[in-house]
Amino acid sequence: MPFNPQDPIPRKEKISVEYLVEKLRERVHIKIESCASEECSADRFIYEADLHRPGLALAGYIDLFTYQRIQIIGNTETQFLDHMSEDKKRESFRYITQFDIPVIFLTDGNQLPEHLLEISREAGIPIYSTPLETTRFMYILRDFMEDQFAVQTMVHGSMMDVYGIGILVAGKSGIGKSEVALDLVERGHRLVADDVVMLTKKNNVLMSSATEMSKHFMEIRGLGIVDVMSMFGIRAIRYQKRLEVVLELTLWDETREVERTGLNHDSVNVLGLDIPLIHLPITPGKNITVIAEVIAMNYLLKHYGYDPAKAFQERIKSSISEKAKGGDMSPKRAIEYFEGDIE
Repeated sequence: MPFNPQDPIPRKEKISVEYLVEKLRERVHIKIESCASEECSADRFIYEADLHRPGLALAGYIDLFTYQRIQIIGNTETQFLDHMSEDKKRESFRYITQFDIPVIFLTDGNQLPEHLLEISREAGIPIYSTPLETTRFMYILRDFMEDQFAVQTMVHGSMMDVYGIGILVAGKSGIGKSEVALDLVERGHRLVADDVVMLTKKNNVLMSSATEMSKHFMEIRGLGIVDVMSMFGIRAIRYQKRLEVVLELTLWDETREVERTGLNHDSVNVLGLDIPLIHLPITPGKNITVIAEVIAMNYLLKHYGYDPAKAFQERIKSSISEKAKGGDMSPKRAIEYFEGDIE
């Protein structure tokens, strides 16, 4: 059966403000400024990853106010409020708190006067502050939110980091995926996940990881469960890796056409992204581990602008062109003079 990723896992519908603050509190030094009760953040939910700065809404234009998003108040919005009278500030702030906003973040150490914080408490909208500048905070927050609402799928295989290249070893059950992965670990490469691999689409990149249940563990048929980290050390594992190549192991079939030159590139579509796919038929004596290493190095060569298949094709074209001009086409040695080296 050819490699066939499962359908996407349903995306998260929402996350709570409490969960968001808990995960980012230490990283961005979040501090609570206003909350109607200790549980107010647990009762507020975020339904999308996009962020919003409510400058126009504070100015009174609320026709296109995307209130359902996280609201960021930075230097621009704070200085806009500072130029208003106390009554105008209250009126402006009520423009936005009349909506069911999930949470407001004050960035760059900005503060709101107590009477505006009281308005937010009356509306049940939590307000947090961070000393980070707005651009930096929004980058971190957006990165986190995209992770939370990212599209995911599961595939069966063994995910490896080989020379820095993320290779998913796929194939039908029992064909030897885990054994190849174990051999690669023994040769100094790193295991990401075995058997069940989680793929997450983020910024047009597929990131792979193990499940919480199976991370660092591997099943070897006839042997059982192996704890890779305990046996080989921390150098043998990593938590996540970008998926760059799918290596599909197949049983040898004489009727099936196999790529010989590498000029034709197959790919598989995973969550809307095309990933290079290599079909590798298994025969007795074939060292799959070494081939996986060569696949990784070949991918690196192509990444840096050198394609050996195309280089060999150009050499053949050059030879044919020489023959067309009447040149000598007899086989030539790679070395014309051995310089006394007869070893």
